[in-house]
Amino acid sequence: MNNSDRIKSVVAENRVKAHIFEPSMRVIWTVVGNSEHWIDPDGHYCSCAGYYFGTASGKKSCYHLDSAMLAIKQDRIEIVRFSDDEFGDFISGLISEL
Repeated sequence: MNNSDRIKSVVAENRVKAHIFEPSMRVIWTVVGNSEHWIDPDGHYCSCAGYYFGTASGKKSCYHLDSAMLAIKQDRIEIVRFSDDEFGDFISGLISEL
């Protein structure tokens, strides 16, 4: 599967997620690929190895970020709501997967 097809698949399957913590309204973005990766669309960052090694060799993105940008543009984001009390556990779980 090429990157374009992979990006379309991620968006079509609603695998771009905005985890919103309430009442603070903090947002953590993730994209589910082979595993779940933390992304920052505004800061143009992804926690995947492809992004890390790609940017080291001059690439500007990865398919997770490209998928997020397309999902945002098409309003195809899955919103997942949490309580602020769950923020610490969520972040701990996300970091343990890195």
